[in-house]
Amino acid sequence: QVQVVESGGGLVQAGGSLRLSCAASGTIYSINTMGWYRQDPGKQRELVALITSGGSTNYADSVKGRFTISRDNAKNTMYLQMNSLKAEDTAVYYCNVQGMKGTFFNRSPVNAWGKGTLVTVSL
Repeated sequence: QVQVVESGGGLVQAGGSLRLSCAASGTIYSINTMGWYRQDPGKQRELVALITSGGSTNYADSVKGRFTISRDNAKNTMYLQMNSLKAEDTAVYYCNVQGMKGTFFNRSPVNAWGKGTLVTVSL
């Protein structure tokens, strides 16, 4: 199995910064896309940013220019640097990992989610 754990959430004032981390572990064969999503209570989960194994990135319009996604392929770890935070960035942030699990001779697709980390931005 593949486990995904987020960390780095917390309470910050508007205009401040936070750095989220996501670590994937377990029977990982390869990781293709890693992504950050967020969800407010009562709302649908939305994409924040994606990064491929080759380093290509994609951001939601609402975070462009403020958030930066990065990853360390050797450590199966991903980061989200969040600057100029706004109250509307308050949400639970989830890490998603897509790739293959298992071994070369016995591998299968994996689409794993972490349990989330809460980011609260106060005015």
